[in-house]
Amino acid sequence: MPHRTFLKSVQERVNQLLDANLPTLTVGPQRLHKAMRYSALNPGKRLRPALVYACGEMLGVEKTQLDIPAIAVELIHAYSLIHDDLPCMDDDDLRRGIPTCHIAFDEATAVLAGDALQTLAFELLAKSDCLSVEAETRLQMLVELSQASGSLGMGGGQAVDLEMTNQTVSLDILESMHRMKTGALIDVSLKLGYLASDVRDPLILENLVVYSQSLGLAFQIRDDILDIESDTETLGKPQGSDVAKNKATFPALLGLDGAKQRAQSLVEKALTALEALPYNSDNLAAFARYIIQRDY
Repeated sequence: MPHRTFLKSVQERVNQLLDANLPTLTVGPQRLHKAMRYSALNPGKRLRPALVYACGEMLGVEKTQLDIPAIAVELIHAYSLIHDDLPCMDDDDLRRGIPTCHIAFDEATAVLAGDALQTLAFELLAKSDCLSVEAETRLQMLVELSQASGSLGMGGGQAVDLEMTNQTVSLDILESMHRMKTGALIDVSLKLGYLASDVRDPLILENLVVYSQSLGLAFQIRDDILDIESDTETLGKPQGSDVAKNKATFPALLGLDGAKQRAQSLVEKALTALEALPYNSDNLAAFARYIIQRDY
């Protein structure tokens, strides 16, 4: 299936699943539930769920067994965006072309909406009957998603990012931070797809991790480049915000051409890891190429 068709089908599937699993507006507290739905259902690439599906299907898993892991990681991503946009964090007014949650509602509701989306992700992964895996596997999925979301993963990465604002940092520190902030959820997306399968091969997992970690860094570098080269309408968020906030970025450290070269080398590393897999990894390969070609 061509990559764009695959991604579009995932977006439609994930949107339907989120709609069905988020609290309805007929249930109180209605304002909180409205904010949760506003943030989780707004237009998004759904890249992380797509990686869950692409990896799982490559390993022979039915889509229905990937639905819950896919929306769990997307709910974590949605919560993180709400909190990242708060005035005490990155203080952004626009996300995906619409007002951020704290602008559309209020700051307290936004905090609670993020909290509730996070806990819903773990609730679904822990108890949904739609996921038919052994209890030990379900527990491992919960552990992996927890670690990817916490202080040694995405949450810690955001803390380091805030600390590094207005600071001069090395490439090693910048890459380490983004392996946590951006890369951890991309990494766990592949791991959830792997865990949903019957495959238990350390070499397969090792190559998937090399792929996912390379992809996560390339994704962030492309984001940094787009903050310079794109525009607000295309990005769906304020263009130039990284520069305005004096954030540590790859173009600031490596120059624009150097950042593009680093992203390309990471994609090549990801593709090499896929070549070692005895499966049809075309969808994952297409994602790697898409990462540095996307314009938003």
